[in-house]
Amino acid sequence: MAQTHRALYVDGSGRGLIQDRPTPEVRPGYVLVRNRASMFSQGTQMTHVINDRKSPRPDAAPQIKGYQSAGEIVALGEGVTTREIGQRVACMSGVEQYEGVGAYHADYVVVGVNLTSPIPDGVSYEHAASSHLAATAMNAIRRSELQLCEEVLVVGLGVVGQFCVRLAALAGTRVTGWDLYGPRRSAATAGGARLALDPRSTDPIAPTRDATRGRGLDCAIIAYGGDDSETFQQIVDCMKVSPDTHQMGRIVIVGGFAFHHRWAASLGNLDVRSAARTGPGFLDPAYEAGADYPAVFVQWTTQRNLEECMRLMAEGRLAVERIITHRFPMGRAPEAVDLIAEHSDQCVGVVITHED
Repeated sequence: MAQTHRALYVDGSGRGLIQDRPTPEVRPGYVLVRNRASMFSQGTQMTHVINDRKSPRPDAAPQIKGYQSAGEIVALGEGVTTREIGQRVACMSGVEQYEGVGAYHADYVVVGVNLTSPIPDGVSYEHAASSHLAATAMNAIRRSELQLCEEVLVVGLGVVGQFCVRLAALAGTRVTGWDLYGPRRSAATAGGARLALDPRSTDPIAPTRDATRGRGLDCAIIAYGGDDSETFQQIVDCMKVSPDTHQMGRIVIVGGFAFHHRWAASLGNLDVRSAARTGPGFLDPAYEAGADYPAVFVQWTTQRNLEECMRLMAEGRLAVERIITHRFPMGRAPEAVDLIAEHSDQCVGVVITHED
């Protein structure tokens, strides 16, 4: 095993650079993984990058990037009995209470055992590297409490939104998507959305309501960040309306979204819900290092959501390939940072491959 390895950092001007760092030591309750692929989160990871490009911070120390990857286990920490050396696993970052812990864009990573999931045969490292965002979407779908044949809107068709589209379609709902960028709309259509609209080029309310046969939406999922009260009002205008003129249904927010709206009579009887991260256990240090919650009380923990995502991929029911638009070898990872920062309209999922 190498004493040092490559990792992707971003400096205070928002530029990516490859640096060597010491290969981390495995800790009790954790596993050391030789990464084979990692995937970007364009929203969370790239917001600071774009801001730094606009307002550079020359004195800022470079920051390591990434929080979802896939590879094989090369060392087990003390107390780990549920994993094996050589096992292929999907990885995600968590509380990171120790220096250097996380599923970074790096050749070697240390992650909590409960933030890993075995990769089934037939699932590639590149697809499994989407694990964190796939589980985030699955938690949002669970928070949505979808029912068969409901009308669902997904707003924001980045990687999380793409998984929300696919999982909502798997749940037997009829899905519409909104996004500004053509490649994302195309990927959503390939993933099960019957209609994908650009809400800036056309008023999306009428075609969205038409797609519901005039009945209105049962549920909407907001999967992007930023302050956007105008879009929130458009979503409200697409929801079901009762004979007494009140909107009804559920709006679930999984992105870092903010809005201003009057409540009570102004919002009708809509339920506005938050969907935080990947499910119970995330950011609990004891859970991440191997403790568990009893399934009879907490059925869908973070790890169980990860496992179900891997299983759906293995069964061919959760298609990932159309989500991936670009691949870069680790040696060219800074180019991936440039692509996402400067041409986000051209990409959806961006993967780094970590070959020797």
